[in-house]
Amino acid sequence: MEVMNVILASLFSAAALFLIAKIIGHKQVAQLEFFDYITGITIGSIAAELATTLDEPWWKPTISMFVFGAVTVGLSFLTRFMSRTRKFINGTPTIILNNGKLYRENMKKAKLDLSEFMLLCRQECYFNLNDIQTAVFEYNGKISILLVSSKRPLNPGDMKLNPQPEHMGTEIIMDGRIMGENLKRKGLNDQWLKKEMKRQGYKHAKEIFLGVCYDNNELTLFPMKN
Repeated sequence: MEVMNVILASLFSAAALFLIAKIIGHKQVAQLEFFDYITGITIGSIAAELATTLDEPWWKPTISMFVFGAVTVGLSFLTRFMSRTRKFINGTPTIILNNGKLYRENMKKAKLDLSEFMLLCRQECYFNLNDIQTAVFEYNGKISILLVSSKRPLNPGDMKLNPQPEHMGTEIIMDGRIMGENLKRKGLNDQWLKKEMKRQGYKHAKEIFLGVCYDNNELTLFPMKN
């Protein structure tokens, strides 16, 4: 009986957490803001207590979870419409390096030491600080880097070119099944698809694991078996 109570309490806490997560919204762990991170840990701890503490009323931790969820939602509204509140809760970006100058005081404010700064630069594939025009430490713990003009990658604008915009590929075949709606959306038909498959050495869609159609009706096919 006690085992069943644990299972039911765990399922209930999982459902409550899912509902709260849907209310708060989807965020990647790397993009969690400071208060969201703290709230996530707290709600998780309360949910674990709900699932394992069977001698206490179940409604107490449940109400507590929803209170924390409501506070998170309320603060998200405040930070969205009130810039001062947003700066206070989330913090502000901090310039660490600019025009060859490394700002030691700003590093102290950001609680960032030299080793961590160098690590963040290397993670962004920048090993030479002389290549960096400006480095900004964002409030989510990541670093944004602006390269000096002479180190920027060449782009079409530098060469006075005006290339046509590219679009995302459209899945035409997935796991051996033809995606009819996607095919129609591209303005194509089954005859065109069969012709393209035959040209690339395939007789049936079942032989294809993934087929993606890009611009100019370029069809890329990945076989079921390599």
